Amino acid sequence: MFGCGCCYWNRGFDFYDPLPEPKPFSLPSPLPVWPSGNGFGTGRICLGEIEVYKITEFESVWSCNPPRGKSKGVTFYKAASIPDGFSSLGDYCQPIDRPVKGYVLVAREVIAPDTKSGCNHRSVLDSPALTKPVGYMLVWNSDSPHDDCVYIWLPDPPSGYKAVGFVVTTTPDEPSLDEIRCVRADLTDMCEISEKILDMEADVSKSRVQVYNIRPCLRGISRTGVSVGTFFCTTHLISEVYLSIACLKNLDSTLHAMPNLNQIHALINHYGPTVYFHPKEIYMPSSVSWFFKNGALLYRNGKSEGEPIDYMGSNLPAGGTNDGEFWIDLPEDNDRRSYIKKGNLESAELYVHVKPALGGTFTDIAMWVFCPFNGPSTLKVGLMTIEMNKIGEHIGDWEHYTLRLCNFTGELWGMFFSQHSGGSWVDAYDLEFIDGNKPIVYSSKNGHASFPHPGIYAQGPKKLGIGIINDVGKSKYFIDSSSRYQIIGAEYLGDGVITEPFWLQYMREWGPMIVYDVTTELENILNRLPIFVRFSVETLFDLFPTELYGEEGPTGPKEKDSWEGDERC
Repeated sequence: MFGCGCCYWNRGFDFYDPLPEPKPFSLPSPLPVWPSGNGFGTGRICLGEIEVYKITEFESVWSCNPPRGKSKGVTFYKAASIPDGFSSLGDYCQPIDRPVKGYVLVAREVIAPDTKSGCNHRSVLDSPALTKPVGYMLVWNSDSPHDDCVYIWLPDPPSGYKAVGFVVTTTPDEPSLDEIRCVRADLTDMCEISEKILDMEADVSKSRVQVYNIRPCLRGISRTGVSVGTFFCTTHLISEVYLSIACLKNLDSTLHAMPNLNQIHALINHYGPTVYFHPKEIYMPSSVSWFFKNGALLYRNGKSEGEPIDYMGSNLPAGGTNDGEFWIDLPEDNDRRSYIKKGNLESAELYVHVKPALGGTFTDIAMWVFCPFNGPSTLKVGLMTIEMNKIGEHIGDWEHYTLRLCNFTGELWGMFFSQHSGGSWVDAYDLEFIDGNKPIVYSSKNGHASFPHPGIYAQGPKKLGIGIINDVGKSKYFIDSSSRYQIIGAEYLGDGVITEPFWLQYMREWGPMIVYDVTTELENILNRLPIFVRFSVETLFDLFPTELYGEEGPTGPKEKDSWEGDERC
């Protein structure tokens, strides 16, 4: 499998020992039998005129480990055990240094109409949904004098069709036209590159080659693009590249492969993460109703006194936009303010939004946690850790993480960890688990950003050694979201299935605008620094996000871009 120790053959580099073959990834525990429903967890999904099946078993075609410092090693694979009647749409590639955790879709044309699944049989006058290419274009080959050369081919589709993947061979012979199928153009959508898998420069191989994962350009709750799991290969600079392949499009408006309500509860019970808060956390989460019951006030622009909020939020203004006319604040009484700031872990629960992802082939379960107060930030300057007095504080804190589940099987595919104004996706193989297949989420001290592992995470310019610290660790303070949750949104289920809480329609700020006088705090920092790492106040000011120095209260979950769109990394 790993016969090629190095992708350089002509200039005297030593061959490296091949890396051990990566093992397939599997979750810690077997999947349960999901409650019965429509198409969720059945292994196949109808996209309208074609039906797709997810392949996760592969046969290796070629592998290489380029010279150190040039690029990570990769392996190219072909789908194994393709069911009868289905055809390959393209091959698969992934880095060597991770477990085999990927998929490619294989497809077949719908044979007969199926109103239940939304599949539609084409008429005899229509062009077929799938067809053979008319030929291939050689995109790149390794130009090896050895027997383990590789060739990457782009299918040449007939007029009116699109290729959705590449073909990899170990011989210079053009692949068979039966090797792959192209897809009628109206059944496809535009795609874009995402993670770079391989980048070999011209001094390493015959010519520079880059390989990327691809994904639909438009992603979100109402988007129809479906990722095929294939890769994109080019020998050009990426700025010059026009993606010559496409992704699929789900034309089944019923989204029959999405889980029903019983299946949603089963998924949360099986995968609901345990959220650990820092051992020294002061500002715990609470339920929204606890926050309202214990004195949160609604303020309106032009009025000096706040109005008590009903525990259900029924007197909050609903709908509209964040126009600055309303905001929520704590009581003026200092003792009451201090009490509410600390939250109430016993009442806390996760607020769940369930939505289709990647054209309904995946389900995103976004779980939101509310904290009445976000504490001050901790800064890292060189080897020094400095806890701020005020900078970073704000009232009302909404953070979340998202489980991405495969609708073919119900398997957990990855998680998004929200981290202040951004976040990151983490594959399932890189998560920590507890109690079977339940991942662990670590919430950062004071700021409540989510992370997959304990430790200290710094945000800021690494070369200068300056940043905001996110300190996370396991403690006795935690929430088990597999049992303490409330579903607040699942629009695809239809009207009346999920009752949204009143407060979800509140589109304004959950805290007042805060402006800090930071000059004194920054000067204190500078005075504690060694002379050789001194900065001016202005320079230090520019190194940190502006929201640290003056921040509007955060808006609620439904006002975030990720409510209807994909997660923002």
